[in-house]
Amino acid sequence: MHAGQSPGREGGGVWRGSLVIMGGWGIRLASAADVEAVAELRAVVLRADLERLGRYDEQRVRQRLRDGFAPAHTWVIEVGGRFAGCVALRPAEHCHWLEHFYLAPRLQGSGIGTAVLRELLDRCDREGTRIRLNVLQGSRARRLYERHGFTCETEDPVDVFMVREPAQAVRGS
Repeated sequence: MHAGQSPGREGGGVWRGSLVIMGGWGIRLASAADVEAVAELRAVVLRADLERLGRYDEQRVRQRLRDGFAPAHTWVIEVGGRFAGCVALRPAEHCHWLEHFYLAPRLQGSGIGTAVLRELLDRCDREGTRIRLNVLQGSRARRLYERHGFTCETEDPVDVFMVREPAQAVRGS
């Protein structure tokens, strides 16, 4: 795929290969070298919610990301050629898990996160794949997911587990 092509449209995959550039931002497949930048961003983005829930631990928030980092299923979002965020779409039995979706605070609300999410949802809709995720209780991100068709499946005092059925399955009902 080359710059200028729409991500997720070639060969049924999402952002395979080289950097895709759209509207001043781009996305590329992650590498193992990205793990520390992603772990640091996770700590920054989740801090307020984890502190509110009494769950923030400066070391653990980073280590949990390191322990589960899978570059083969993770994309790095870049703005102006610099690291700005990430997202993972991990295949699992009967679904994909949307994970590690973090955008630098200065870019939240800019539309980049929504554009990235739409591309992932379009891919899963074309494949007929259900998507699952979990979001922290009280997180503003929950509203973003609800606007895109995710519904609460279960919740506990810390997490809300959400699911989104593929659009064609919903239309075919």
